[in-house]
Amino acid sequence: MNGLSIRELCCLFCCPPCPSRIAAKLAFLPPEPTYALLPDPDPAPGLRSRGGGTASTTGSTSVVGEGRWKLHLTERAEFQYSQRELDVTDVFLTRSSRGNRVGCMYIRCAPNARFTVLFSHGNAVDLGQMSSFYIGLGTRINCNIFSYDYSGYGASTGKPSEKNLYADIDAAWHALRSRYGISPENIILYGQSIGTVPTVDLASRFECAAVVLHSPLTSGMRVAFPDTKKTYCFDAFPNIEKVSKIPSPVLIIHGTEDEVIDFSHGLALFERCPKAVEPLWVEGAGHNDIELYSQYLERLRRFINQDLAAQHA
Repeated sequence: MNGLSIRELCCLFCCPPCPSRIAAKLAFLPPEPTYALLPDPDPAPGLRSRGGGTASTTGSTSVVGEGRWKLHLTERAEFQYSQRELDVTDVFLTRSSRGNRVGCMYIRCAPNARFTVLFSHGNAVDLGQMSSFYIGLGTRINCNIFSYDYSGYGASTGKPSEKNLYADIDAAWHALRSRYGISPENIILYGQSIGTVPTVDLASRFECAAVVLHSPLTSGMRVAFPDTKKTYCFDAFPNIEKVSKIPSPVLIIHGTEDEVIDFSHGLALFERCPKAVEPLWVEGAGHNDIELYSQYLERLRRFINQDLAAQHA
């Protein structure tokens, strides 16, 4: 019927998995936190950075803060800040509609950047591990970077779930707009792997400058059962049903040898997306190495400097 075996069909219709179970099985592997957000009610004189934050370094760890918070990176983060990076990084906690505290990081990579990238990262990492990548990416594409941790990841409280993903990115979106005054037309939503789930959901509800979907999935069931053609009511992460509602330009990036989320997912989303621009299919790339290919930065730069410039002309 849908290419599923009799046994698989029986499992689906006799005892269908609930979305939370699909989500837990496919997606959520929060790492041991590589950082902590610490209260900083009285920053020491002379340590204030732009935006009212604080910055200091001690031995092999670094501390950076914004307002009431400072970020303590552990050695597990595999990256430690220089003073220059401290001065352009803010961290804080916001609260989601589901009551969880959400850790956020804002990096001013480019002083005169037109766009800010709201980045939803992949699985098994947190902000401490992603920070060096964000600094390098933002510098190279001339954008500032704003990111957050999902519930249960890093300093964010609660447990990972599909509903929490949507609430987490909503909290990040509103924090970016209210705290930094960034207008939607200057925000690029970027989702990687599981991060494409909250990205597509938000992009289907709010117009923004653009959307980047990096190694995206069509739905949880289609990852677990590759021959699935229909979206069942108990499916989790139904990007395939939401992507057609995105009113903003969409760039889809996928490796042709992706061993985690098959290349066919990227193709299917591209075909369903009415405002998709020329995609980037990286020949030979897997799930976690697309950034190592020169085409990656080249396509992002062209997307931002040419495709979006034409859209906003």
